[in-house]
Amino acid sequence: MPPSPSSHTPDRPTTVIQISRLSFLGCGLLLLALASPALAWPAAFTWTLIIPFLVAAWVVRVRTVVGPEGIVARSTFRTTSIDWESLKGIRFPKRGWARADLVDGTEVPLPVVTFGRLPEIAEASGGRITDPYAAARQAEIERYEAERAAKAEAEAAEHDPARDDRSS
Repeated sequence: MPPSPSSHTPDRPTTVIQISRLSFLGCGLLLLALASPALAWPAAFTWTLIIPFLVAAWVVRVRTVVGPEGIVARSTFRTTSIDWESLKGIRFPKRGWARADLVDGTEVPLPVVTFGRLPEIAEASGGRITDPYAAARQAEIERYEAERAAKAEAEAAEHDPARDDRSS
């Protein structure tokens, strides 16, 4: 459980996890691809020109917001707010986006959240969700510092003739 906030600790900013805006390039290419049949046979294919705009609206809408008050999962037709007290954990299925397990036994899909986004979520949650990468990062830093200290000690022993006399 993270420490309770005080007047001296700043509020953690909310983190918005959303689909890359580069997806609009795909929407534009889809519009170009559908424009050819629509121009060739307007009576049959003009309706298909709405598809890229629907995809663009989906890209804008779908997101997960993690903040100090909880998680907000916004899917295509539904928005779900989850308080930190009602969150039991996060599950990552083989395919698809993460799912929030709630204390009442239900699951809520978290759009756009993947295992690779876990460090961002852990930071935005204020420690309520743990970062599995943090322990590995800390171990790597400690290993590097130990190697550096051993190397510096070995170099100091090579260049210090007084040490050589004492050790003999």
